[in-house]
Amino acid sequence: MGWGNIYRRRAKVFTLALIIYIDYKALQKREKFIKKSKSDALWKKAHERNAKRVFNLMVELEGLWVKLGQYLSSRADVLPSAFISNLKQLQDSLPPRPLEEVCHTIEKELGKSTKELFLDFDENPLATASIAQVHRATLIDGQKVVVKVQHEDIKKIILEDLKDAKSIVDWIAWAEPQYNFSPMIDEWCKEAPKELDFNHEAENTRTVSKNLGCTNKYDSNKPINQVDVLIPEVIQSTEKVLILEYMDGIRLNDFESLEACGANKQKIVEEITRAFAHQIYVDGFFNGDPHPGNFLVSKEPPHRPILLDFGLTKRISSSMKQSLAKMFLATAEGDHVALLSSFSEMGLKLRLDFPEQAMDFISVFFRTSTSASEAAEYAKSLGEQRARNMKVLQEKMNLSQKEVKRFNPIDAFPGDMVIFSRVIGLLRGLSTTLDARIVYHDIMRPFAESVLQEKIAKGPSENAQWINDTPVHSDVEAKLRQVLVELGNDDKILGIQVCAYKDGEVIIDTAAGVLGRYDPRPVQPDSLFPVFSVTKGITAGMLHWLVDKGKLNLNENIADIWPEFGTNGKNLIKVHHVLNHTSGLQNALANLREENPLLMADWDECLKRIAMSAPETEPGQEQLYHYLSFGWLCGGIIEHASGKKFQEILEEAIVRPLNIGGELYVGIPPGVESRLASLTVDKEDFSKLSKIASRPELPSTFQPENISQLVTVVPALFNMLNVRRAIIPSANGHCSARALARYYAALVDGGLVPPPHSSLSKPPLGTHPHIPKFPSEITSKKQKGKKSKAVGSASKKKGNGYELKMNHSKDFKDGDNGRESNGDGYTRLANDNTGGSSSDASPPKGFAASENSRQNNVVEIFNNPRIHDELMGVGEYRNLVLPNGKFGLGFRRFSSSDGSFYGFGHSGLGGSTGFCDIKNRFAIAVTLNKMSFGSATRRIIQFVCSELNVPLPDEFSVLSETVPDEESSMLRPMIN
Repeated sequence: MGWGNIYRRRAKVFTLALIIYIDYKALQKREKFIKKSKSDALWKKAHERNAKRVFNLMVELEGLWVKLGQYLSSRADVLPSAFISNLKQLQDSLPPRPLEEVCHTIEKELGKSTKELFLDFDENPLATASIAQVHRATLIDGQKVVVKVQHEDIKKIILEDLKDAKSIVDWIAWAEPQYNFSPMIDEWCKEAPKELDFNHEAENTRTVSKNLGCTNKYDSNKPINQVDVLIPEVIQSTEKVLILEYMDGIRLNDFESLEACGANKQKIVEEITRAFAHQIYVDGFFNGDPHPGNFLVSKEPPHRPILLDFGLTKRISSSMKQSLAKMFLATAEGDHVALLSSFSEMGLKLRLDFPEQAMDFISVFFRTSTSASEAAEYAKSLGEQRARNMKVLQEKMNLSQKEVKRFNPIDAFPGDMVIFSRVIGLLRGLSTTLDARIVYHDIMRPFAESVLQEKIAKGPSENAQWINDTPVHSDVEAKLRQVLVELGNDDKILGIQVCAYKDGEVIIDTAAGVLGRYDPRPVQPDSLFPVFSVTKGITAGMLHWLVDKGKLNLNENIADIWPEFGTNGKNLIKVHHVLNHTSGLQNALANLREENPLLMADWDECLKRIAMSAPETEPGQEQLYHYLSFGWLCGGIIEHASGKKFQEILEEAIVRPLNIGGELYVGIPPGVESRLASLTVDKEDFSKLSKIASRPELPSTFQPENISQLVTVVPALFNMLNVRRAIIPSANGHCSARALARYYAALVDGGLVPPPHSSLSKPPLGTHPHIPKFPSEITSKKQKGKKSKAVGSASKKKGNGYELKMNHSKDFKDGDNGRESNGDGYTRLANDNTGGSSSDASPPKGFAASENSRQNNVVEIFNNPRIHDELMGVGEYRNLVLPNGKFGLGFRRFSSSDGSFYGFGHSGLGGSTGFCDIKNRFAIAVTLNKMSFGSATRRIIQFVCSELNVPLPDEFSVLSETVPDEESSMLRPMIN
């Protein structure tokens, strides 16, 4: 082919592209001034005439344009029907090439004439495609074969056509930026030339056939991940000639023949889909061109699919294979975190933090296939959704209409993803063409899971790196790691962190396992785990901090702080009632589970609803666990008492003083997704719920039967990024065990911040970039100048050489957060430097209250010398809690055999926990992502307490002989 002919081809292509663009653009402008009924008719006519234009030119030019037409003809799920009906003719056959040309190529490539090579050579081709022509033949030994012969000069034509296609795509991207297909054409330009070497195709065919275990024998008992398809055997190949075994089959678009032979189109498409899922996720080597013309259906029962043409075949790396599997499973689970993590791993970069839109975009690939008409409606709704998203983008980024039109949210699109997207699109089009309803989440899931489970299933016995290789801090930690290995081998642990302090020093800081069921990355010391009701202990600490700073009174009516709260009989509810779970609002907002669970993520709406709720019992009369309402009640109090946002107080009260930035959140910020652990459920453990009777100490909406329903949706719900980013102070804290343990280590010493965390832990605690941004301060509902009242009596009580001041600090200032600078380079919270012990539950004299321990580089979270009494609701605070209740003021209390309380903490649904033992100056935290009734946590706590010879809290004690295991487990706040 001469260059003059090439330029004529190019001119025809660009002319037609311009004509079609102007045609549609003019109709788009005209549409604004005509009725919808007339508009639909005009669009239909436009599609008809442009589809004919495209088809005629593709037939004339052949080459790459036929291949493009074959691809487009399979996209009945997105293209107008006029294009499908015209372009699908390209799947059958093009006008045949002269027999002389075919025979000349065979003789040139194989060195012999057709008469010397074959007993019989059919002069009429079976099919003529874009690159080659196929003839039936019989070898000298009598074997039936097909001979695929490449067209003369096709290589030069294809390469030039690729240049033209790229130019058109670049022009469209410039004219209509929302239709930027440059990454796709770039990848096609790289891969398409490989189709021109039939030796390459022959090797690909052998590889795929071997990977899929193809055999001519039908096996009805094949394994779940084994596919049942046929692939012709390769007989001989050269660069331009390929001889394959002949397989007699029916083309997929020959509906009459398929129906006549009794072939089930649904099962055929399902098996094709399974074959490609195997190629992509299991083999990492897949055919990138599954258009209908590359399939046949065997005429003999059970009518198996026959896979043809492996010229365009893509090999992906093991890491890319895992990322694609993770992406698929993330969409199936609605897990935004795993989705963004998969993007990062595969090199797909977004310019904006729009996780919901990203999920919507990827979910389009794997949604259940539908009929052409339904697909068209869905495509229309996607267009409308995209317009809404762009409007949000325009508002957020303050862009002009022209700027938003040209904005591309994708910064980098990996080439491997291009071919993958093309394959999924072709499979979707195939199912729509054959009117098969394919549930991709069901069919492809086992293959995607197998990729990740292969690595995840390698527990401690097979994975030497299952436990993070951080140095051991103590003999106890070394022994504990063996316990974790045993639990891991018993499949009781997926991912876990354990950190413990004794006498102010870190003695355990271990991470083990993987981040999620579909995330084989190892757990690190700084990984962030969702800890559910462990969050309540953090939230309660924030509220006590405000009391300590004089901004709040435990005996104060909430309505005095938060006027909107004083409705529907709540005017007598005090702050301590909420902390003690005796406010009567235990079921408040429980109906969100039925109404819309995602409403939990709307902070302002939940505060509004909790303010309008009505109590079920009189305050202070009955202790019933406020499993959800606790967080919004405390959160509303915190914001209205401080005049600041909840997360700002979290930073000020806990995160900054403890130097745990980046490892403790209630509502995660963007940028930490790569460190998040994903939740899963120990189904065997939770199946025991059916045997457990109702419990009187639990709210009516949080009984065993409710929990059994809850655990089926909790992982998916709390793996969602918008829920993780929400403020739900009773349930969605995210932290590392070392950050949580440091918090309780400070509480065990009366608020004294421990020395810097162990230097053995990597990365060091507190080294993550942590620059939270908060909205402007909210207006406090308290009247200016209103003086905080003291808890209990107004008199000052003396004892042991100190003066007990219930309102014991200066009011902190918004500007300096109550901090004072000593000129020594350190900053500390304002305190009155009082010492002494608080009660029998206090640490031995000389520990927390020791002046020697208050070095220049330490601060105290609390100044109240009786803070332990306050947190547990004992001593001066005993009248603020229900006698003999399990809860103090925000924390679960642990009692000795003599009835005295020696420690406190809080556990969460699924097994995460944090607590401290005051008498033994011991604090521990466990975070995990495989939710259970706490059997793994119980084993860990039992072991550590035994090794250290410290009392075992009854929450984790050996099960009672008189109570069944399941019942006893239920009695404990593992279900908090």
